[in-house]
Amino acid sequence: MSEIYRSTTTAPVNIAVIKYWGKRDPKLNLPTNSSLSVTLSQADLRTLTTASCSPTYPTGDTLLINGQSQDVSGARTQACFHALRELRKDIEYEKPEVPRLSHFPLHIVSENNFPTAAGLASSAAGFAALVRAIADLYELPTDPTELSRIARQGSGSACRSLFGGYVGWERGTRMDGKDSMAFQVAPASHWPDMRALILVVSAAKKGVSSTTGMQTTVATSTLFPMRPKEVVPRRMKEMAKAITDKDFETFAKVTMMDSNSFHASCLDTYPPIFYLNDVSRAAIKAVEVINAAAGKIIAAYTFDAGPNAVIYYLAEHEAAIAGLFKAILGDKDGWENERGAAIQANAAAVKTLEEEAGVVIPVIKEGVSRVILTGVGEGPVKSEEHLVDEQGQVVSR
Repeated sequence: MSEIYRSTTTAPVNIAVIKYWGKRDPKLNLPTNSSLSVTLSQADLRTLTTASCSPTYPTGDTLLINGQSQDVSGARTQACFHALRELRKDIEYEKPEVPRLSHFPLHIVSENNFPTAAGLASSAAGFAALVRAIADLYELPTDPTELSRIARQGSGSACRSLFGGYVGWERGTRMDGKDSMAFQVAPASHWPDMRALILVVSAAKKGVSSTTGMQTTVATSTLFPMRPKEVVPRRMKEMAKAITDKDFETFAKVTMMDSNSFHASCLDTYPPIFYLNDVSRAAIKAVEVINAAAGKIIAAYTFDAGPNAVIYYLAEHEAAIAGLFKAILGDKDGWENERGAAIQANAAAVKTLEEEAGVVIPVIKEGVSRVILTGVGEGPVKSEEHLVDEQGQVVSR
């Protein structure tokens, strides 16, 4: 039997603090504005992907995500496959002795350990893992910046998941998109005590997809044009400096203001897009009370295109922030790991919240399905945990 070629990688979720919203070229996934994100730890959130190929595989590429077969005929997936195959063909042309992997069908198997299409950037991690795994399979001498151009065509924010730490995505100005790529603002080791608490409000698929939402916002919102023209360029500089200086208060303030600006543009869209719900707004109020009680900004909320709240804070304030939510949500899934078990429920913080905005406590308790405790982490990692065995069969898990 001919050899089965395979390579496996993990890739992280990233959550933007300066939001990407709107496309100047939908086909190439070129954004209307630059963006900046925090890469989250793969110990808590990751996509694991095995890319394999073989001359014995049936004709046609295949993709399996969480056990479900996916359509790979779409323009985005095909753009990634084509770009990676072309790079492999260059190697095969220069070295005729190497296997002609670019001509073999690709069989890709991927697993997420978090809800798909629920506002947790599953497509970003998914396409980053897909591109990195195929690049490793093809033994491409390509760095993350180069690969980010390819991943961007699959899912815009996927380009940021090719790096760890604090990551920017340059809007670019070229029509061909060659200058629209990701770059690392700072590694995770620069500011390692950044933490994130994710309140999973809904694991259901969101009502308006990001792609549809972006197109409608760009076409109809009167607020939106100010974001790429003035708001985001200023905030990108402020955020990069805050990260460099490890200035959490500025980081937090800019994060919350940009999340608000993004969702205001969605509300200004016609018809309006409601990604936030009552539970989301209750989480915002809880963060405001936490900060007021501390006398300074120690927590920052942000929401992508979904209702899940991502709350950033530094490790030194874990008791005040994660402790509050454990007191409210201690019976929910997500506290089982070593870090979660070590967090003490903060009854005093709950009492303060009850005094200031008691109505939000039952809303949070009833509306949050689980919590995810995580922090800043690294980029894609090559793995020997293959999802395809040596005979080319999907590994049962």
